[in-house]
Amino acid sequence: MGEFVSVEVADQIATIRLDRPKMNALNGQVQREIAEAAGIVDGDPQVQAVILYGGERVFAAGADIKEMSGMSYADMAQHSRTLQDCFTAVARIGKPVIAAISGYALGGGCELALCADFRVAGESAKLGQPEILLGIIPGAGGTQRLPRLVGPARAKDLIFSGRHVPAAEALAMGLVDRVVPDEQVYTAALEWAATFVGGATVALRAAKQAVDQGLEVDLDTGLEIERLQFSGLFATDDAGIGMRAFAEKSKPKFTGR
Repeated sequence: MGEFVSVEVADQIATIRLDRPKMNALNGQVQREIAEAAGIVDGDPQVQAVILYGGERVFAAGADIKEMSGMSYADMAQHSRTLQDCFTAVARIGKPVIAAISGYALGGGCELALCADFRVAGESAKLGQPEILLGIIPGAGGTQRLPRLVGPARAKDLIFSGRHVPAAEALAMGLVDRVVPDEQVYTAALEWAATFVGGATVALRAAKQAVDQGLEVDLDTGLEIERLQFSGLFATDDAGIGMRAFAEKSKPKFTGR
């Protein structure tokens, strides 16, 4: 669909593929193409799970430093909003999203992976937020999504130091969810994504929204978000299908309605 970002769909699983040699640097064009891809997979009723993938060599090594170095404060004040909006489009895909991480996921690449629901990394993968080494800070969600995922102290360690985190340490701190041999990264993500195919897609979207929105508010407000999502699902065909199948001890065949 784009010059550097494509969407491929097979067996109801969409792969958003980054392909900007050599390191999938996330310049403005790539960012816009990522947002467009996110909109496509979110709106396609045939897609039930999504994989973010940068190829066998690298997930994404970060923003395009050459592009950023020429920007003034006024330029970045405008561009940073577009940058965040593009990544937020990925975070708001209403379907399970798995980042398949090979090689480096640094800076903007790590922030893109943080927008997924789950992260599978190869054994030699390295993740991090090295922006501090350039005299700046993460600008695509790293200071917000990372501490929500791994806790503020660990997030500050990574952001303040700019160090690269090996896959085993990333797994131990919860930055990634699974570590597999490098050559199995995409296959592992595909197998995981396949577990969501045939599921109750409307309920999955509601569950994702309830969890993500609930993390941003106090407990009472979060419980109200959950209550409304829970109640609303009783207006869907899938809820009836699922409960009838349970009563009949059969496998439900959800319709997504």
